[in-house]
Amino acid sequence: MNSPRLLLTVGLILLFLGWIIHLLIIMRVIPSTFTLNFLTWIFSMSGLFLGFIGAALWGKMRKR
Repeated sequence: MNSPRLLLTVGLILLFLGWIIHLLIIMRVIPSTFTLNFLTWIFSMSGLFLGFIGAALWGKMRKR
């Protein structure tokens, strides 16, 4: 997991997955449960953190 591009890609996928599941819950396609809401929150937060880490590593590599 040292590749910044991989971290950014996984982070982006997790962010979109969390967003899409939230959207489906709001549209009442998927029933809203505590577990599903917590899981989408985890997807969003982990995607955000992986994206920040990937962007920081990318900037560090480009600075050299």
